[in-house]
Amino acid sequence: MNRDVSKGDVPALILAVLSAGPCHGYAIAREIERRSQKVFHLREGSLYPALRVLEQDGLIEGKWELQASGPARKTYVITEAGRVSLARRTQAWKTYAEAIDALLGGKTDAQTA
Repeated sequence: MNRDVSKGDVPALILAVLSAGPCHGYAIAREIERRSQKVFHLREGSLYPALRVLEQDGLIEGKWELQASGPARKTYVITEAGRVSLARRTQAWKTYAEAIDALLGGKTDAQTA
């Protein structure tokens, strides 16, 4: 199964990748593919607008770096506000996933009591 990442999930995935360290855009997309075992594919049309919004919101910072060969590229780092946002998004996702799992798993209050 290979699918595009839902637009609403893109910021959380970017923040999760950047929580491990600085990364440029292309590497962020590849890391999302790697961590999801190639289930998710992040297209440039979703990635770069999300990076701009996260940067404008102060959740990440970008810095242009010169390369020994090839064009300069922008590398991003997560900010403290980004870490706080990631923690909130992670908790919200866990709550959502548990609710979906309870519904799809078919467990009822009577079965868990």
